[in-house]
Amino acid sequence: MANMSPKKNPIPEQDPNVRNKNFEEVALGYTVEMAVDEANRCLNCPRPACMSGCPVNVKIPQFIARVREQDFKGAYHKILEDSSLPAICGRVCPQEKQCESKCVRGIKGEPVGIGRLERFVADWHREHVEDHPEAPAPNGHKVAVIGAGPSGMACAYYLAEKSYPVTVFDRNPVPGGMLMLGIPSFRLEKEVVNAEIEILTEMGVEFRCGVEVGKDVTIAQLREQGYRGFYVAIGTQKSAAIRCPGETLTGVLGGVDFLRSVNLGEQPDIGKAVAVIGGGNVSIDVARAALRLGAEKVYLVYRRGESELKADRDEIEDALAEGMELKLLRAPSEIVGKNGKVSAIRLEIMELGETDASGRRAPVGTGEYETWNVNTVIGAIGQRVDWGALLDGENVELRKNGTAVCDGLTLQIAQPDIFVGGDVTTGPKFAIDAIAAGKEAAISLHRYVHEGQSLTIGRNRRSYPELDKRNVALPTECFDAPARQVPAALSGAQARKTFRDPRCTFTEEQVKMEASRCLGCGVSVVDTNRCIGCGVCTTKCEFDAIHLRRDHPEATKMIRSEDKMKAILPYMIKRAAKIKV
Repeated sequence: MANMSPKKNPIPEQDPNVRNKNFEEVALGYTVEMAVDEANRCLNCPRPACMSGCPVNVKIPQFIARVREQDFKGAYHKILEDSSLPAICGRVCPQEKQCESKCVRGIKGEPVGIGRLERFVADWHREHVEDHPEAPAPNGHKVAVIGAGPSGMACAYYLAEKSYPVTVFDRNPVPGGMLMLGIPSFRLEKEVVNAEIEILTEMGVEFRCGVEVGKDVTIAQLREQGYRGFYVAIGTQKSAAIRCPGETLTGVLGGVDFLRSVNLGEQPDIGKAVAVIGGGNVSIDVARAALRLGAEKVYLVYRRGESELKADRDEIEDALAEGMELKLLRAPSEIVGKNGKVSAIRLEIMELGETDASGRRAPVGTGEYETWNVNTVIGAIGQRVDWGALLDGENVELRKNGTAVCDGLTLQIAQPDIFVGGDVTTGPKFAIDAIAAGKEAAISLHRYVHEGQSLTIGRNRRSYPELDKRNVALPTECFDAPARQVPAALSGAQARKTFRDPRCTFTEEQVKMEASRCLGCGVSVVDTNRCIGCGVCTTKCEFDAIHLRRDHPEATKMIRSEDKMKAILPYMIKRAAKIKV
């Protein structure tokens, strides 16, 4: 039964006053009943806009339809066709900015909880299905993946599917990259990541951790060992500098470095008061981790306003519920020290000026300052690529920010056997974007190692154009702001004097207003007994919600009415001859 509730099914969570003292996952996940009920909110649009918002174009309506039918195993495998890490993506993807932002249910109410359903499906499969993939027989073409983060894992997965003997090198002591070392356990339980890594191992992927390519072994040496192609996806694991006086003091940490130490089980001494600089997801993770390590006061210092924060709204609300304090329109001007250690931070009060290149109003200093006593300052204002000696001697071009230049489609650099993807080319983005790059890299490597294959011809460009509903020429009072229009009618006295229909038609203005109330949900119900297949309706919907489909196109042919006799005549003659016989 369809669920037309405007609200998502809320996901159970730990109490804020309990979870801020442990590193267990905050969100507890849907039950079966919750998942099925949420799946019933999906309209199953014929032209699903949600797919255009997903970097890997997961077949969202199809997997949700299987959840609705309680075919959870089928739903899992439907997701797996396009995304190799569903349990991870269901937890850390910014669905509200991607797939869910395109959901038509979000026009009036909340979108379908796509991410919550993906997480449920992956967790259910892990708990209920003993599905151990077998390593296929190697095809003889050795491929090296450098970086065991989400992009490298995705590339390894899709190459292993094609029987490639894949070796993944990573300088960290454990595989997983930022999934394991950059995202705290309360957002992404490490058992979930380890389960995905175990699947890769069972598929024949070899992980060599603690090996830094460029230092312990070079790409040239790997070529001598028989590796035919390389995918470099080391991510951005170096914290950007705060760039203010006092940042060399003891107690000043980088956000990525801090999270890495926490995820490795270390207990950094941060004191009772912590200032976190930044406004993205990393800064929120840092603040929440600091609270769990015993900090009594954790301030998030951001130079713009709350509406400009880049972090996910859910994460911000969770952090505030756990005790984080926002210090908005504040920028660090000096980190104050005592005996070589952090003792306070001096902040300049800002105000928002004109819009800058980012599309946001730029912060402008007011010349007024305030000082807060803190024990630790953690900078989470950005990340950088740490190449080391990885690409020394290789033909590669780097941008000013340290990212690598590559072909936008194939991910190939000037050195033909090296492909790069993920954060090392785009700068810090989301795990799902890295997975999308890894998938494309696997396609490129597969084609590259087989001589004579084009890297570009016949590729799925994954272009899902959608109608921009915001720019449709409709009245400003749209999406049910106006009431339902009522056509005029003759009064009772007038109606009694005539046999004409007393009901009048809409005026032109009423037609426009009534048409504007259509949500463009993509759902159409056609009476097949009355439809003659003229297709006129498909030309009238401004939201492209109605589609004409032939169930048996091989048995039908569209012919103009004026040409029908020419087409029918030969068959008439043949039929007549058969009848005579």
